Amino acid sequence: MPHTEESPARQVWRRVLIAAIVLTATVLIVYLHRDSYADNQGGEISVLDATYYATVTLSTTGYGDIVPVTPGARLVNILVITPLRITFLLILIGTTLEALTARSREEFQIRRWRSRVRQHVIVCGYGTKGRSAIRALLSTGTDAEHILVVDPSPQAIDEATASGFTGVLGDAGRMEVLRRTSVEKARAVIVAADRDDAAVLITLTVRQLNPTVPITASVREEENASLLRQSGADSVITSSATSGRLLGLSTDQPGVVAVVEDLLTSGRGLDLAQRTVTQSEVGLAPRQLRDVVLSVARGGRTLRFDDPLIGTLQSEDVLVVVKAHRAAAEKG
Repeated sequence: MPHTEESPARQVWRRVLIAAIVLTATVLIVYLHRDSYADNQGGEISVLDATYYATVTLSTTGYGDIVPVTPGARLVNILVITPLRITFLLILIGTTLEALTARSREEFQIRRWRSRVRQHVIVCGYGTKGRSAIRALLSTGTDAEHILVVDPSPQAIDEATASGFTGVLGDAGRMEVLRRTSVEKARAVIVAADRDDAAVLITLTVRQLNPTVPITASVREEENASLLRQSGADSVITSSATSGRLLGLSTDQPGVVAVVEDLLTSGRGLDLAQRTVTQSEVGLAPRQLRDVVLSVARGGRTLRFDDPLIGTLQSEDVLVVVKAHRAAAEKG
């Protein structure tokens, strides 16, 4: 699963910091017991001498010019400084090499994934809206392996990958993050950000990397919908306005809200679907079909079901229909 990880440089610097703490602790131990050490050059052990001894000891260089001379100091070297030496070496050598090796392996996996991925759907944001969008994708036949989630939250990415989706950790508004998603090969992008300004930035970035990919974006405020369209979104869904309309209708027309919820909930009752006209339907009027036709897309135009320009259906028409869910229909 490709995902943005902490850079190797940052991992190394973190380990260097821990090693510096170990070195400092060793210097303090040696300096506090300086009377138990002897310098071949004579004189009292200074802070510089203690630092020098700790450095050559932890690095296993050991020149022997400064040595513990009392039994207590030698015991401290055995029980305390030797474990610190091992820890120091593991931090600087073992874990650093492990981090770099893991990073190389991860980069190899990312390159292999990018070389074979095609026609996937990128979902930017794995909150309530993003998860709902993915459930709709799954219900309409999109495989989980063709869904990629981008989110700045590690918890969200862990949840997405646990559900079988590919996850990329990072801000979808950043170009380097979107490049890791192979956005140039995607068949669609869904922008489900929590903030409208983030949705605009993500849309602009996606459109810059892929001028032709269909983008569907969600905004909270209706006044920002036009800004999303200007940014390159093909479809804009206003969540707050849609919710407000349903709330208003529920007061006097609860049946309408129930039907709308049924239509928007795939897998039971009534389903909304888009499909092309079948050969047997060519030449028929929309009202003659078994499915309820809501609109007909023809020649780049979308005609409502009552538009007289529809006439009879043609072979290249694309229909938006209401149909009974298959399981419900079979049961009935």
